[in-house]
Amino acid sequence: MRFISYFDSKNKAFNAARMISETRFVKLERDIIDEIKNFDCSNINEGNFQESSFEKISNINLASPIPIPNSLRDAYSFRQHVEISRKNRGMEMIPEFDNFPVYYYSNHNSVIGPGEVFINRKLSEMLDYELEIAAIIGKKGVNIPANKADEYIFGFTIMNDFSSRKIQANEMKLNLGPAKGKDFATALGPFISTIDEFEDKIESSSNGNIYNIELKGYLNGDLISQDNLRNMSWTFAQIIERISTGTTIYPGDVIGSGTCATGCLYELNSYPNSNDRWLKDGDVIEINAESLGTLKNTIKII
Repeated sequence: MRFISYFDSKNKAFNAARMISETRFVKLERDIIDEIKNFDCSNINEGNFQESSFEKISNINLASPIPIPNSLRDAYSFRQHVEISRKNRGMEMIPEFDNFPVYYYSNHNSVIGPGEVFINRKLSEMLDYELEIAAIIGKKGVNIPANKADEYIFGFTIMNDFSSRKIQANEMKLNLGPAKGKDFATALGPFISTIDEFEDKIESSSNGNIYNIELKGYLNGDLISQDNLRNMSWTFAQIIERISTGTTIYPGDVIGSGTCATGCLYELNSYPNSNDRWLKDGDVIEINAESLGTLKNTIKII
């Protein structure tokens, strides 16, 4: 099942909706977080909706499927990305990476959906994208063991963690962050797919589910990033276990996977014979993740 959100300019509010097909949707009475809290996939019946209530997706502008998450955390779970990122900062691979999954808090009020991304000029130097998948938490919990953690995932959506690498490089020298370099725009979308849609993509492990989902990133139509979600060194279950230790998680919390291998210009620019390339005004970045669709954003420097 797939859920979207859009902004209703008449009522000045975000509406949640369920996709009926690739082209049609039906508006829901509850907001998306209430929908997540009360969701019961065993009680879904297409006959509950009247066809007269169906609307065309082409008539709306999609927002983030969860416009204002309760919280936004981002993990650091793909080893290649970590190794290259540290190498670019003149550091060796940190052995503590294998001890526990690490994450940081981003700005849940700077979440956007598909479409134009307005970037302040002061943040536009060495502007980067980051190809990720985000898990949406579906129920409240605390001290959740990894062998139970997948039960707390409502679904997944694509995540693009926009980053100002110039600012990030300077502030990370202070051993705190990421902070200002990442708090201005995180794109989610185009929809949330509920966990039941991934039954044929799941590989079970002692550390929780591994999701076999192909990931691709395109810049102005050129394929530049490619990986698979199954290459996470830490599973979402292990990340949730870590996050929930002594801390309550809630429906509507968003947890990013971290950037996949080749999933950002910062990493790609470090390869031999590569030319430094950063996002600029008018660039179009698209992230495709099989059954999660394609998240497409256009950069607008203001």
